[in-house]
Amino acid sequence: MGLAIGSRASVMRSLTIDHVSHAYGNLLAVDDVSLGVAAGELVCLVGPSGCGKSTLLRIAAGLERLQAGRVALDDRMLAEAGQAGVPPEERGIGLVFQDYALFPHLSVGDNVAFGLKGLSAGERRDRAKEVLARVGMAAQADAFPHVLSGGQQQRVALARALAPRPQVMLLDEPFSGLDSRLRDTVRDQALHVLKSIDAAVLMVTHDPEEAMFMADRIAVMREGRLEQVGTPAELYFAPTNAFVAEFFGEVNRLPGTVQEAQVETPLGTVQVDGLADGTAVEVLIRPEAVHLRRLADAEAAPAHAGVVEAARLLGRSSLIHLSVARDGGPAVHLHARVPGRFLPSERELVGLYLDGTQAFVFPRTEGASESAGPA
Repeated sequence: MGLAIGSRASVMRSLTIDHVSHAYGNLLAVDDVSLGVAAGELVCLVGPSGCGKSTLLRIAAGLERLQAGRVALDDRMLAEAGQAGVPPEERGIGLVFQDYALFPHLSVGDNVAFGLKGLSAGERRDRAKEVLARVGMAAQADAFPHVLSGGQQQRVALARALAPRPQVMLLDEPFSGLDSRLRDTVRDQALHVLKSIDAAVLMVTHDPEEAMFMADRIAVMREGRLEQVGTPAELYFAPTNAFVAEFFGEVNRLPGTVQEAQVETPLGTVQVDGLADGTAVEVLIRPEAVHLRRLADAEAAPAHAGVVEAARLLGRSSLIHLSVARDGGPAVHLHARVPGRFLPSERELVGLYLDGTQAFVFPRTEGASESAGPA
């Protein structure tokens, strides 16, 4: 597997993870992963629990001994299999973890200044004030961690990691301990701070929406391996397999068979590239790709229509549950998501139009369900 650096191949990578593997006993947690992160770039590692993303981050940080592969910072080797690696504190890497790990007996300012070496007391104090101001915590410099909110502690932890001017920032689930409304605010602030520095940033999260909000590129992991690396738009609109497509949001699943480079579905025809006629496939359709139209009085049912089973306003969008007839089988239950308020009555017949740019066709894997519906 080559370095997954996408469209930024011409830019020098600040962080290189090259063919890294790592096992805990018989469990292969990281399996031949290669990834590059450029200076000024923010890459998110995402995947389900236990996929190896935090292990990979700890290897890059030097907190796990490298077993196979290598880790480099620009042209400087940090770790290589069979050799003693550079200690974590000498790697030029800033770390932010979920629990923040602030020293309870030190003030906010002293927490931030703690890791600064080779500076006078005055220079350390000035640098701490500078980065605290950058994260909006200058007024709390003399406070102690126990009086701070979770969001404030997170910002102090970020300031402490930024203070030594690291070339690389590594963040492991930094916002997962915050409630949803506070998390939105804090991660917005963190994004702007992280993009204002010229460091390579690698962040672990299990939340696909958070990854899309934060990342220039996203690396999706499953069972220790990279499934796909790309921009948020590439992963959402051009997933390479069903796992990636479903990871980034709900999908309607429809079984089908390729005939003349297309698949017929209850929502319309979907074009297929690269699959032979007769191939059994799954068609994955995002709810927002199912466009709805209310019918005028006495209007004949269009070629593709569905019966509304329920309509729910979710705030910024409406979720419509549909029963859609299909040839040769029972009706299928599908979901459509419509921007804003769209609340047709139960049992109302609505016209359907499929946006084919958000319909994805993959060969049906052994054991895949023949049933259709949201997943």
